[in-house]
Amino acid sequence: MAKKDQNNGPLSGVRILDFTRILAGPTCTQLLGDYGADVIKVEKPGLGDDTRAWGPPYTIDANGQATDESAYYLSANRNKRSLALNIADPKDIEIIKAIIVHCDIFIENFKVGGLKKFGLDYASLKKNNPSLIYCSITGFGQTGPNAHKPGYDLLAQAFGGIMSLTGEPKGEPMKVGVGVADVVCGLYAATAILAALRQRDASQEGQYIDISLADTQVSWLVNAGTNYLMSKKEQPRLGNAHPNIVPYQVFEASDGYIIVAAGNDAQFKRFCDILERSDLAVNNKFKTNIARIENREELIKILSSEIFKFKKKNLVKQMEKKSISGGMINSLSEVFSSEQVSAREMRIKIERGDSINGFVELIGNPVKFEKTPVTYRRPPPKCGEHTDEIIQELLGEKSNTMKGN
Repeated sequence: MAKKDQNNGPLSGVRILDFTRILAGPTCTQLLGDYGADVIKVEKPGLGDDTRAWGPPYTIDANGQATDESAYYLSANRNKRSLALNIADPKDIEIIKAIIVHCDIFIENFKVGGLKKFGLDYASLKKNNPSLIYCSITGFGQTGPNAHKPGYDLLAQAFGGIMSLTGEPKGEPMKVGVGVADVVCGLYAATAILAALRQRDASQEGQYIDISLADTQVSWLVNAGTNYLMSKKEQPRLGNAHPNIVPYQVFEASDGYIIVAAGNDAQFKRFCDILERSDLAVNNKFKTNIARIENREELIKILSSEIFKFKKKNLVKQMEKKSISGGMINSLSEVFSSEQVSAREMRIKIERGDSINGFVELIGNPVKFEKTPVTYRRPPPKCGEHTDEIIQELLGEKSNTMKGN
């Protein structure tokens, strides 16, 4: 079980004031928190991050009762302290501004210009903290005709084209099963912040970072996007198939589904040997990947019939012996009971005394540092759990005057 380990992370000593909520921003700041940064999550008193209420399921307290904290919220908010302040209150704004002087990074996901009226825009804050790195995450960025529009994962997936590529050929466009546009945006934001920190180390100057869900969604169209730019042809929905590799998709065995990803002609030949259909590998219609793409429909029909004769575990085992990419499609229960997931510490427990078992289960960080390992120092906080602690720590005696005491 993960405990409150000593923080020796690569970002130890870096302080972040986190004005984000939902998923993109919290994903970014949780990652930086895992790396050792002190993340202070600013939340509205009594309400907090919207996702706290996005259940079920909700955490269960020591008395066996459901709380008001959802699993969704827990997924992106460990290694943070919660500071409950109301930006509509001038006194709280002054506290926030005083805290920002002690911060290296400010990250927010308000609508474009939403923080300017509170004096929390980059131009205002850098006056008293010129080394501040300020990151804004929005739906469409600070410029362009859509800059004023709100941003949600589903909207980004729709606008950015990924839904037009996802789904069955004759079905409707489909979104990805998790908020992948949010998550990828959060990852891009984290790498941008790290690059800005490196630049600040050299120049002692901070900078502004403008990043959007839509831009990052477009960026990870990757080969599908460049295929279009080169050919000017729209890629049709292919279900689980690949536009440039055949076979590279889901097939049904006699007892469930598997994937086959024969990435080159040699793998395809070895796969045909397993199926006892070596004739396919020498047939001019299927011998090369280009030929297989041209005759995709005919080949997939043949392979589907042959693969259905096998039990999924037996076929996958034979593929592994012959170094052919593929595997079984796991349910979440199979994922989290996997020996591989356990060995890689991707299922973790963090102590939390108010939970029924004394801990919460979360998904681990995939990065394995040799010298500065990721630590899980804090469970996702209660709203405002650390308000007094943070104010006293950073403002000391000033805090009493600022709070009007």
